[in-house]
Amino acid sequence: MGRGERGLRQSERDAYEAIMEFLQQEQMCEFSKLSFLRAVETLSGVVRAQADGNMNDYCSKNALAKKIKMLILEESFEILDSSVRQQAMLCIVALSQVNPPFHLSQKLDLVNVAVASVFSLPLIVPSLDRKESASLYLQTVQALDDMLHVLVMDKLDPDMLILQHFLEILLPWVTMSDKVHEQTRALGTITRLLRFICNFPKLSHMQEFSVTGTLMGLWGLFCLHSNPEISQGASEALHYLFKILVLQRSVKQKTESILKDLQKHFRGEWLASMQTLTWFFRKYLTPDERADVFIVALEALVSSRSADICAASRMLKMILKDSLPEIGKVPEIIQYIYYHMNSITEATAQKIVKKILHLLAQSYTDDVILTLFKIEDQSQKGVRKPWEILASFPKGYEVIMEHLLQRLIPNKYQDLEPSSHTVISPLIATRAIHELLLEPSRRMEVQSFFSPLFVALLCQVSFLVVEGCAEAMQDQQHVTNWVDPVSSTVEALKTLMRCSGYADHVTYIRKLGGWELLVNPERHYDGVTLLARSLVVMNCWHNCPVFSHIVRLLQDLECVSHLTALVFLVELLQCPEVAAIVDDITTHILASWFKYEQPSTLKVLLHMAEVFGRHPTTERRFRILQPHVLNCCYSTNGDIVTETLQVLNRLLQHLTWEVSSSFLIQLSFTLVPFFEEESEHLRLMAFEVYSSLLAKVKRSALVFPLRHQVVNLLVLLVLHLKDESLNVAQVSRLALSHTVMLLHWSRLRLVVAEEDEFTILRALLQHQASKALWFLKQSVALFRSPQAAIRQAAIWFAGQIMQTLDMDEEEELEDAYAALRSMRRDPDPMVSCLTTQTLYILEANRKLSQAKTSTSCFCRGRPRRGRL
Repeated sequence: MGRGERGLRQSERDAYEAIMEFLQQEQMCEFSKLSFLRAVETLSGVVRAQADGNMNDYCSKNALAKKIKMLILEESFEILDSSVRQQAMLCIVALSQVNPPFHLSQKLDLVNVAVASVFSLPLIVPSLDRKESASLYLQTVQALDDMLHVLVMDKLDPDMLILQHFLEILLPWVTMSDKVHEQTRALGTITRLLRFICNFPKLSHMQEFSVTGTLMGLWGLFCLHSNPEISQGASEALHYLFKILVLQRSVKQKTESILKDLQKHFRGEWLASMQTLTWFFRKYLTPDERADVFIVALEALVSSRSADICAASRMLKMILKDSLPEIGKVPEIIQYIYYHMNSITEATAQKIVKKILHLLAQSYTDDVILTLFKIEDQSQKGVRKPWEILASFPKGYEVIMEHLLQRLIPNKYQDLEPSSHTVISPLIATRAIHELLLEPSRRMEVQSFFSPLFVALLCQVSFLVVEGCAEAMQDQQHVTNWVDPVSSTVEALKTLMRCSGYADHVTYIRKLGGWELLVNPERHYDGVTLLARSLVVMNCWHNCPVFSHIVRLLQDLECVSHLTALVFLVELLQCPEVAAIVDDITTHILASWFKYEQPSTLKVLLHMAEVFGRHPTTERRFRILQPHVLNCCYSTNGDIVTETLQVLNRLLQHLTWEVSSSFLIQLSFTLVPFFEEESEHLRLMAFEVYSSLLAKVKRSALVFPLRHQVVNLLVLLVLHLKDESLNVAQVSRLALSHTVMLLHWSRLRLVVAEEDEFTILRALLQHQASKALWFLKQSVALFRSPQAAIRQAAIWFAGQIMQTLDMDEEEELEDAYAALRSMRRDPDPMVSCLTTQTLYILEANRKLSQAKTSTSCFCRGRPRRGRL
């Protein structure tokens, strides 16, 4: 006798012995079966009454469960004429209340057998002659309910994960059966199970319960079923699902009022059920659960049964009536639509599927685009229909293209987007734009965003060509069979131009080799220039909108594509219509980029300034750029200085004195340091610019301060006739001729044109004796010239001037004497020797002058020197 058996009463011992005897028998009559089941209930009651009772102390609970399962399976599925089935399920109820607990697999096994045993019974219609059979059926159904209610519990609370497993057993009887009585039985059982769960405020694993959306979708469809019993059953099941959601997910203060409103529509018409479903769809479902509703409805749309298609269409129409809330599982929905699109033939269903795809594409563009490409690349075939659908709604098409455009433009705030959201790369966005541009139905819409899209695609090409494709290839988001990023982006740009009416432009650029230049890393910006020039030459209608968009782009000084934008903009400025819309604000935006000290950028900006000064329409705006251009002369980068001087020289051919006089005067002062540059190239350009500047000045306009500066550079021009560069000497003589003509010194004109520097200096001193001190200062300043020949000539001329000055100017001469004495240490022996000789002669003349002064009581007066 076992340890558990010793404490049993006689009746309980009898039950135990009956159980043990029955377990050993294979064939039993109905009476024996019922006796066994009652004995199990009795023993279960004994174990339950014990504080630490365990059924395994008496006999194996697993063995009992298996035996009970066999008893259910032995019952006929064709007729209900015994209560064994009912008692077996009640016996499971009793066993579930004692230790050890059933494992999940045991529960599911028992439920599966019990459900099949009850639901498979033929339809039992209540009647006078079948009253007992109907009563027995109701008792059996109640026993099944009791069994489900007990098994779904986890201690004191219902376990929603167990419920989900039970529903996986019950739902096929609703969805896959073609017998109405089986469907109504399943719906009734589910309804009563949900109603039972509504009695508990706390539910275990509610967060993991993942079939809410599927249930709502299924029962929403069955609410529209043509059979009233099925429709009613689905409506009731839906009601209790809603009630669970309210109890578990609503704010406690609002729960009671929501439940009252819900009760008003209990067992209401289909419209009321659909309205409630729509409200719960938006209010209580998670994004993934909403997606499950869509998937259930889409599965119905591809059904071969017209009733299912109609029901799904009506339900989706109600759900889509208002704006779309947040939806999860977008890739899964898109995949289903993609693979089953050709199976949907009914007109209303097609319209709804298009709307779903379109709405998802507007709200979840990245997910939709990426999913479509993944499917196409994996399936090795291109299906145009999804793209046709996306292009079929004009407003939506614009929304999608605008979103793709944002993805195409590098965004410094993009990294701040929630990581849970899919964000497609610029390459994927480019590919999607190309696909949408291929759709001929949206040619008018393309015109509205041609400018930003054109600029964005061009900047994307620049990024790929200049930066290289390595980074781009690393970010393909698992899309396989990717074509070359550069060529595909260029192709998208060509497609945009063609579908906007610029096919001739594409051909024109091809003939000039522009497309090849565009993809050549070494000559990419030549390709950008040629592309812009073609728009100007071919008189593109979008020139002004493109220009305006580039300017807006350049407002952000962190714009990564600024160089491409500036190169393109410079060429567009050649278009008269574009030049006409340039205003002060635009010019200030462009001028702000001079702060960007990158040499390549500054060169483009200098070229832009040249275009401004060359075009009559923009010359007046050039004043805004003037200080920035002149500032480039002081750049630490030699190439920039060279480029600036070249630009200045070309600018002087187009600027007019009336508009640019202030700039020309500033330029005359800015050039001074370059006249003594060691670099022959820079020195020559400086003299060329100055010569061109003098040629631009009219005699009537030569007033202070320009007149002062012109005279101040006279000696410098003369002395540079001895410049070691013959080219500089020639340009210096030309500038000197312009100077003499401007100053109206006609007697010096022939001397300047033909004589050497010493003859010119003597004539200058003789003709303008009143300016002797001024000439002296100019000569002393040239003592620092890097060229020995010029230092030598400066010392000679300084000596000539100092010999003509009187003793009463002793103080003014002292600085010149000091500078001259310092030149005795000049590294060039000829210069130092000339300095020594000059000082000797000056000292001798000085002593002689002092001697004459001491023997005379009268001082010879000198004519008063004029001032400039």
